[in-house]
Amino acid sequence: MENAAPDRTALLAELKARASALGFDAFGVARADSRPDLPEKLAHALAAGWHADMDWMAETEERRGDPRRLWAEARSVILLGINYGPETDPMALLAERDAGIISAYARNRDYHDIIKGRLKELAGLLARRAGAEVKVFVDTAPLMEKPLAEAAGLGWQGKHTVLVSRDFGSWLFLGAILTSADLPPDRPHAESCGTCTRCLDICPTKAFPAPFQLDARKCLAYYSVEHKGQIPQEFRVPMGNRIYGCDDCLAVCPWNKFASASREARLRSRPELERPALADLVQLDDAAFRSLFAGSPVKRIGHARFIRNVLIGIGNSANPDYIPLVRRRLGDPSPLVRGAAIWALRRLDPEGADALRQESLARENEAAVRAEWDGRV
Repeated sequence: MENAAPDRTALLAELKARASALGFDAFGVARADSRPDLPEKLAHALAAGWHADMDWMAETEERRGDPRRLWAEARSVILLGINYGPETDPMALLAERDAGIISAYARNRDYHDIIKGRLKELAGLLARRAGAEVKVFVDTAPLMEKPLAEAAGLGWQGKHTVLVSRDFGSWLFLGAILTSADLPPDRPHAESCGTCTRCLDICPTKAFPAPFQLDARKCLAYYSVEHKGQIPQEFRVPMGNRIYGCDDCLAVCPWNKFASASREARLRSRPELERPALADLVQLDDAAFRSLFAGSPVKRIGHARFIRNVLIGIGNSANPDYIPLVRRRLGDPSPLVRGAAIWALRRLDPEGADALRQESLARENEAAVRAEWDGRV
């Protein structure tokens, strides 16, 4: 009978085989109570303000620090990973100033959609075989997948705080299954960064206060994806042509060389998102934006924030051919877009911007946009 108590070794072997067939590249098990250190570490990060304005992290602090607070019946956590390693070096695109850089994880379908269905199928198998309760999570619940994945032996949290795998470098999507079943845990993975500091040294905004610590208030990935306001002045030039996310600290990880020698990534980026032209992107209206990024995580930031990012990239391009396109965005309905357009125009055509300043200020009611004209941001 399917609900009879199975041999745990045989059950794990069946689950691993099914996980591989579903497209998962990494599989490990940790006890739900395997990381008693997390509440203290999380409290320290929140007290330091490293979560920036991601208030949901503080609001879910108690549940986030312990899977058993999230679900009292949890005894084991199955962690799974999918390799999404890019086919080309993301850092090479930094020199292509007319192309917008979209983070490698966002060049395909939304990973939440990719993983969740597969997790549910695997969790269903576990529930049938073990007669256990199960819950699946993909990044949207207050569950700290990376330290749990470390406990489950998938890899270790590198100095850039991202999970590093011996087989796939820094390129793993993670998903988790919490279960009431008592499964034999895997051995935790030891931290293996050694003396390497490449990920810390490459960061253009020095977002790491110390190894293994990340301050979102200085992180370009945070500002281009999570931040709802205007990009702070001091981060605009460092942003370069990164229009969604930042892969620098991941891309320089030396463990990535083993990822290139391992099984090919099962997820392929959409060609049109590998090096999209800034000139095309800045002209997208809301409908075209939604169409281009249908099924992509980029769609979640919305049209205005995306065009904000594109305009920052254009402002860093030093290409005067963009001036007419930027000027069209000065009258955009979104103050966020108007403000970014002013900054881009001031970078590309200071004299032209000065000529438009008084006329534009006369009809501008938003204080933040007026501040952009006055250079007070």
